[in-house]
Amino acid sequence: MKTYDLIVLGGGSGGLAAAQRAKEYGARTVVFEQGALGGTCVNVGCVPKKVMWNAAQIAHAVEDAAHYGFHVTAQTHDWLALKRGRDAYVNRLSEMYQSNLENKYIDLVRSPARFHSKNEIFDAQGNTYRGAHIVIATGGYPRIPDIPGASYGITSDGFFDLEELPPRVAIVGSGYIAMELAGVFKALGSEVSLFMRFDRMLRSFDEMISERVMADMQEQGIKLVTEATPGAVEAGNGLILSTRDGRHFKGFQCVLWAIGRAPNTGNLGLDSTEIELDDRGYVLVDKYQNTSADGVYAIGDVTGVAALTPVAIAAGRRLVDRVFGGQADRHLSYENIASVIFSHPPVGTVGLSEKKAREYYKNSLVRAYKSEFVPMYHALTIDKPLNAMKLVTVGEEERVVGCHVVGAGADEMIQGFAVAISMGARKCDFDDTVAVHPTGSEELVLMR
Repeated sequence: MKTYDLIVLGGGSGGLAAAQRAKEYGARTVVFEQGALGGTCVNVGCVPKKVMWNAAQIAHAVEDAAHYGFHVTAQTHDWLALKRGRDAYVNRLSEMYQSNLENKYIDLVRSPARFHSKNEIFDAQGNTYRGAHIVIATGGYPRIPDIPGASYGITSDGFFDLEELPPRVAIVGSGYIAMELAGVFKALGSEVSLFMRFDRMLRSFDEMISERVMADMQEQGIKLVTEATPGAVEAGNGLILSTRDGRHFKGFQCVLWAIGRAPNTGNLGLDSTEIELDDRGYVLVDKYQNTSADGVYAIGDVTGVAALTPVAIAAGRRLVDRVFGGQADRHLSYENIASVIFSHPPVGTVGLSEKKAREYYKNSLVRAYKSEFVPMYHALTIDKPLNAMKLVTVGEEERVVGCHVVGAGADEMIQGFAVAISMGARKCDFDDTVAVHPTGSEELVLMR
């Protein structure tokens, strides 16, 4: 039996951040990971997705170039060359993570892990590891619907395995993953249909975001099919997607499921512990990331709370600061976490939507300031997509509790406004800030 101060289950961003911070405090640490280091984000998530988004942005820029006097056209696009370059970049990152563990003398076990008891872990060979503290950071995986022919489809993981661009694509889902991949496919040349269960996408975001993004996607030529719950997939002349209300959509070369994610908890042997799960299989934790078993913690997507890479990293580091660094009250606040949707144009959002603010504050002095405008970039182009912005304030002092941006640069500008909102900025603080002109971000300090 090997004994450690900290055992980390999962070599994704959160698990690695926790392990490396623990080592800085002198803790004997081991990480269990059977797959590629870096987890979902590095290998089949935000990192390769951003590379694909960059490629899509270049495709849009080529379309716009003629309006700025450039005589250029995109004759062809080499999807396979893009994949090879992207995969090489991702592999370098994974190798870097392994080197970091080696350089910091953090042990790595290339095996799945199962609990034997609340402080003992088995590897695949039956070896036992005892840990004074154990962190569950096993992340999640994309869900596949339980319908006939579902195996004909792929998930977001399979998207990164594609070696050629499919001419016609059906994407099923209404969240940000569905929307982002639809944008990439369309920009690089696919005909795209997006199927959603309800009448709009991005239902957990501010309504302004949902409305503006759907309008942008339709203007780009993406077909939006609403109130469409998948019923079956068949292979005929291409793939045929049928919905439960009897509609049939034919001729797809790719059906992609983007219907949500599930936690990697099923094979951890949690039934041998006191660790409690919710009805969806997520690990229940308190604000300190404690599970119901003493000395066992959970961070990241496996908790089902704010499934974002920086959240997992921040939660892991703060947890270790508390456990090994003597910072007794150190924990992550899950309020005012900024996020970005890499659509075309991108979305940046932080804080409460207008609807949630009115529900939470009982509509008491909740105000929303809005702005829509054509960004200067499109002054010369034929297409005139709108930027949309909203500030949500509460109280007589008009403290800003929500900031939502759809438009070019939203992905970069939201970080700074997240700092301001986290510090308690008021609308008058925005008003008193001199605008940077000509930019899109200046609208956020000019709203009346």
